[in-house]
Amino acid sequence: MIAKRMTGVRLVWIGLFVTLVLAGCGVGSELSLTEYVDQLNVIVDQARHEYEVLVASPQGGVLVADGVDLDNFTPQDLQSAFDQVREIEARVDEATAAIDPPDPVAELHHLFFDFDSEFISAQEALAVRAGTAADWQELSDSTEMTAYRTALADDKQACIAAQSKVNAIGEQREAFADTPWIPGELKELFEVALGCDGYPEHPEDLYRPSSDSTP
Repeated sequence: MIAKRMTGVRLVWIGLFVTLVLAGCGVGSELSLTEYVDQLNVIVDQARHEYEVLVASPQGGVLVADGVDLDNFTPQDLQSAFDQVREIEARVDEATAAIDPPDPVAELHHLFFDFDSEFISAQEALAVRAGTAADWQELSDSTEMTAYRTALADDKQACIAAQSKVNAIGEQREAFADTPWIPGELKELFEVALGCDGYPEHPEDLYRPSSDSTP
């Protein structure tokens, strides 16, 4: 289990769980839907494992630290951890981009796995700034941290909106309504749970020292 929460990292894909029990061949792709989901599960499980290992490492624990816990780490630890997170993200991005999803799930595939360039830029900029910060107060007050907190809050809302869209598809039972080769009793067996609860409850307080108060 990932300790505490998946703080400060775009982990929509980390929280992804897909159950899709369907028969037949995919449409517009050489993959069947079950083969597609099997491939995604391998990618997601590997990414989750890599992240858990990172968080359990001496420096990686900074990813889930806040308040007084930050005293156990330095901003340079955050830079190192973010660099490793970016490597995990890049591998997921490359692996999912190489998949040609079946037509019925193509839109959802891109919704889940197209990484937001603005968020990634904010993440990378914060990592660089963390490498030069003298302490957590300096990093917390930096423009890079402000931009990152804003990007993370926006990304959290995008995750919630995406989950709502997926839920609506499931509730309306329309996801595969026009796919004649799927037996009717199987059209409802589609479940996607994004890891929106893995985002910090208050992104505006991310990596804020305990001595600092939210403006």
